Amino acid sequence: MATAATDRTAAPEPAPHVLVVPYPAQGHTIPLLDLATLLASRGGVRLTVVATPATRPSLPASRAPRACPRHSSARSSSPMPASPLAAELGVSHIAFSPSAVYGTAVLHSLFRRMPQREDGDDESPIGFPDLPGAPAYPWRQLTLLYRTYRDGDEVSEGVRRNFLWNLEASSFVSNTFRRLEERYLVAPLADLGFRRVRAIGPLAPDAADTASGRGGETAVSAADLCSWLDGFADDDGSVVYISFGSMAVLQPPHAAALAAALERIGVPFVWAVGTAAPLPEGFEERVAAAAATAGRRRGKGRVVRGWAPQVAALRHRAVGWFVTHCGWNSVLEASAAGVPMLAWPMTADQFVNARLLVEEAGAAVPVSWDGIQAAPDADEVARVLGAAAGGRFAHVAARAKELAEEAAAAVTDGGASRQEMEELVRELRELGSEPKE
Repeated sequence: MATAATDRTAAPEPAPHVLVVPYPAQGHTIPLLDLATLLASRGGVRLTVVATPATRPSLPASRAPRACPRHSSARSSSPMPASPLAAELGVSHIAFSPSAVYGTAVLHSLFRRMPQREDGDDESPIGFPDLPGAPAYPWRQLTLLYRTYRDGDEVSEGVRRNFLWNLEASSFVSNTFRRLEERYLVAPLADLGFRRVRAIGPLAPDAADTASGRGGETAVSAADLCSWLDGFADDDGSVVYISFGSMAVLQPPHAAALAAALERIGVPFVWAVGTAAPLPEGFEERVAAAAATAGRRRGKGRVVRGWAPQVAALRHRAVGWFVTHCGWNSVLEASAAGVPMLAWPMTADQFVNARLLVEEAGAAVPVSWDGIQAAPDADEVARVLGAAAGGRFAHVAARAKELAEEAAAAVTDGGASRQEMEELVRELRELGSEPKE
């Protein structure tokens, strides 16, 4: 979560000053910078983005001046005190969520209601009665932030207070779009304190904006990767792009099942594995050898160690499916690109996002619902991958294309997200122009 505050107690200024405080994690910082860039581009507000020593390296110098005209660096390890500080100073604050509205409501519901599992059973269902459809999830699929909560523990209590403070915000701003989550936007939700939610996404950038790295240095350039993908351009949608995000390390059994499935069915793929993923012994060498001996067109696999230009890859015509952990940034990037997803959630809000995509949006097919606790059999992974590559999920691919059209429409002039953004700017200006109390 993040807080934006506008000073109502200081003397009137030409434009309101908005302090943007991201939670110090890459998945939070990047979309909030995208939002700050949009706010700055519309004028009428002054912006300061707070960064910690840990997050400052993820802010490229080329982006920082646009996103935050006045940059400040904070040494605090967490911006959690921002909300009560805003209340103490008498300034308004707005909570920004880089997650789905659905996922955000689930998180806040947990810390608001504090439900418990029965008899230590990881399969014990936890219900969310105040959400549309009253969904339920097994205990093991809830975020670790909640499952590791310990009553009286300083860190646990701090995490809970942070979520409860968000419910005191004047409104929420969410990186989502109405056609994707209309069910959770039509009426205020009790789990979000009945606050208004502005859907201003997707904040997915253009491929050109990420060519030199989005949150870090790329291990391969967008031009190089797209050149490799061009070798499959005569077979649109034949390549599977694979990534489980920038933070999580895929467990060895999961990596082994996926690697075995890829070798078994021979589907073209790009696997962005990060720097520490434990791939099966010899897998990378076999992939590299196949590429060297068969040439680009028949060298069907490519492993990328480190940060990959994901947006550029997803928007390449050769990429037809995306194996993803269903982190929300990845979900929105795939949705904007019109790429259907093979959902393999692991932790955090990923199970909620996957359910939204599979059961409501119809833009994804599940690979496994077991998360990090158990890896699926390689035969099952191969079955799903083969079915996707073989065109047996054409209806899901068609729905993904529709979702891309809906996402694009939302952020064009007159679109729902564009209108919400303009209203947010007006709200910030009005808050900044309010007289002293």
